Amino acid sequence: MYLRAFKEQLVAGPVGARPRAGEYTSRFERWDALASVRRRPRREFEGEGTGSLFFPPELYPVVKHPMVASRGEAVVRGLLLQRLYDYLDFTTELENLAVIPVATKISRGRSGLGLPEHMRADAHKIVTDEAWHAQFSDDFVRQITSSTGCPRLGVEGSEGPSFVTRLDELRERLPHALRGVEALLFAIVSETLISGILSDIPRDDRLPSPVRELVRDHAEDEGRHHVYFRSVLRYLWPALTPSERRAVGPLVPGAIHAFLEPDYGRAASHLAGIGLKREEIDQVISESWPAHEVRRDISGAASQLTRYFAEVGALDDVRTLSSFEEAGLVGIVHESEKAGYVPREVTA
Repeated sequence: MYLRAFKEQLVAGPVGARPRAGEYTSRFERWDALASVRRRPRREFEGEGTGSLFFPPELYPVVKHPMVASRGEAVVRGLLLQRLYDYLDFTTELENLAVIPVATKISRGRSGLGLPEHMRADAHKIVTDEAWHAQFSDDFVRQITSSTGCPRLGVEGSEGPSFVTRLDELRERLPHALRGVEALLFAIVSETLISGILSDIPRDDRLPSPVRELVRDHAEDEGRHHVYFRSVLRYLWPALTPSERRAVGPLVPGAIHAFLEPDYGRAASHLAGIGLKREEIDQVISESWPAHEVRRDISGAASQLTRYFAEVGALDDVRTLSSFEEAGLVGIVHESEKAGYVPREVTA
């Protein structure tokens, strides 16, 4: 069992038989001076300030729904606290289940790709970063629970964040010989998208300062990871055979949605906790996250990543392009594109 696990590659087959392409410029030369695990203190939650919110309500629109807002400020604040718990739990599970295993495989030469030696060495640093993110997120949950006296709700019997089951569904759609690629693909998707998700929270003065500082620590590290995994994509796609690209490409929008789509199940659990009935929960969720708005928001959040896949030629395949079109990921001009926005690459 352990020998098999050691030998398993993310992309199966002889590495030497695959084309080697791509380029890599490290952003980790000054990792010792910049990484949050090296230079940032343990963030301590000492209680929220007067009027503080635990999470931006714009990012959790159920709290603005009349059926919820009419129940009073205390209910809204309680739901935002549960959303903060979910965010921290999501971070811990994402790092432990999705990113660390992939970065570990890369660091040990088990990616199945012909990566430069210094790229493998940088993957070790990512493993260290992500373990710290998982640890400080879990630690912060414990601190907040102790400080507020409000436990996490709906955890017992939970299957975890929705991306876990969505990723399993993607894996089932791959031929057996290609299973493992979805893990690498999802790491690329999540690590290039998460830096954008984290960008606004540290500037939100409505949140307690320890929350903003914790997210800022995470965001600074993820900027470097974004650049790294963009480079991984440049190595991955040319290394796949045409038939492998045809199998993997149409699944990319599913991986994007697995990461970005709201976790409706967790929201339903929280709404049930404030006394809403099933039909009321369904109404609040459907009206808070209209399908067309979710589709538009995902498309906007993923516009940079979509360009990355276009750059490596993934959208040259008809079925892959059709899958992106059906998901609403291409054909929409976003404000960032109108302004000629170029994603910021964090320098070391």
